[in-house]
Amino acid sequence: MTEPGAGERRRGSAPSTKRRRTVGGAGEAARRAAEALTELISHRLEGVSAVCPGEDDGWVVDVDVLELARIPDTTSLLATYQVELDSSGELVQYRRIARFRRGAQDQ
Repeated sequence: MTEPGAGERRRGSAPSTKRRRTVGGAGEAARRAAEALTELISHRLEGVSAVCPGEDDGWVVDVDVLELARIPDTTSLLATYQVELDSSGELVQYRRIARFRRGAQDQ
């Protein structure tokens, strides 16, 4: 039989042993954003098109994904998602900011 409150003490001590790691740079921010996004959406990752420092030492990363594969491939639909990470590399928010055909020229 466990004593009352024993589980509370264990839970209370867990956060002190877990350290929040900061993102080492733009490359690591890009990798973390891509991983976080692919866990949440079911689309194939195509690449990262932008990485910028965000507010409060976080990062803003634009990730391109394949939303709809078509034949020929130049007519496939791609999308760019903007992913915001906090200073420890955790996902804060994401949103789709563009959708376009693979063969379309930049505007």
